[in-house]
Amino acid sequence: MRPLDQVPYFKLRLGVVIVVAVGTTVFTFWVGVRLIGLWPSISGIAAGSLAMLVVWFLTRGMTAPLREITSAAEGLARHDYSRRVEVTSADEIGRLADAFNRMADELAETDRVRREIVANVSHELRTPITALRASLENIVDGVEKPDPEKLAAMLRQVERLGRLVTQLLDLSRLESGAVPLHRQSFEVAPLLEEAARESRMHAPHTDVAVRVESPGLAAEGDPERIHQVVANLLENAVRFTPSGGMVEVHAHRAPTAKPSVVIEVCDEGPGIPEGERARVFERFYRADSARSSREGGAGLGLAIAQWIVDVHGGSIHPESRHPRGCRMVVELPAGTPKTGSEVTA
Repeated sequence: MRPLDQVPYFKLRLGVVIVVAVGTTVFTFWVGVRLIGLWPSISGIAAGSLAMLVVWFLTRGMTAPLREITSAAEGLARHDYSRRVEVTSADEIGRLADAFNRMADELAETDRVRREIVANVSHELRTPITALRASLENIVDGVEKPDPEKLAAMLRQVERLGRLVTQLLDLSRLESGAVPLHRQSFEVAPLLEEAARESRMHAPHTDVAVRVESPGLAAEGDPERIHQVVANLLENAVRFTPSGGMVEVHAHRAPTAKPSVVIEVCDEGPGIPEGERARVFERFYRADSARSSREGGAGLGLAIAQWIVDVHGGSIHPESRHPRGCRMVVELPAGTPKTGSEVTA
């Protein structure tokens, strides 16, 4: 029972306790001396004892949340993130308990993400390392000859490891804010053409077409990082587009009040189910885990793309494409080509 929970401020609670203690002492002393006829010393002892009981009863409810917070904090120190504090008041202690619960929720989520990252990274590293080890052991033991096809397969595994390490480093730097952005106005068409050329080199059986509606269309941001976004989107699009299919990259100015540029990367793959669109930007999440893992995707490309677009003040989201496929839509602040100086953010 906490009789003072309805008092909105802790200082006011202390005032109530003092007033009740003094009133109890005076009233008990008066009753003992005037009505019962006790000696003043005896009446004073009785009044003080009763006042102490009243103060203990009232302050026990006031300090109960502090004891709960202390116990829960000790649990957090032992990595027990399930402990929560009951919030029964709106005073400073109640707000402290509410802040503690939010902190515990964030720590629990951080610990969950950490465990998932460790498990996923271990899995992603183990798969190519196991394949490389098996191939190398066969070659060393003389079971297989180091023919070009086998060496090419081993090279793909090494490249997959390199991509994973690079993506992990990029994601870590982006989250910590260690990557400076060199903002400037840049033309969109050359950047998209360069990303498309790189994509065609890695996927010669998939056509990558680029179309920019407005000549001289420019965006505001770091060209190197935006190139990374487009390259990651193209890598995903090419991976899921059947051989002989087409990946299209469109760019146009958005008809909105705030000038912006929209970049769309469209593929002819199976698309993203509507129920999974909100999760595709999670680290290591893959809508088709079996196929993505087999073809080298680690589930980090879209997470990195979202971080980069967010720090540019833009947005990114997937849409369905008729009759099949996926359209990834990136919106960035518009810029003026060939003007302004480079500014480090």
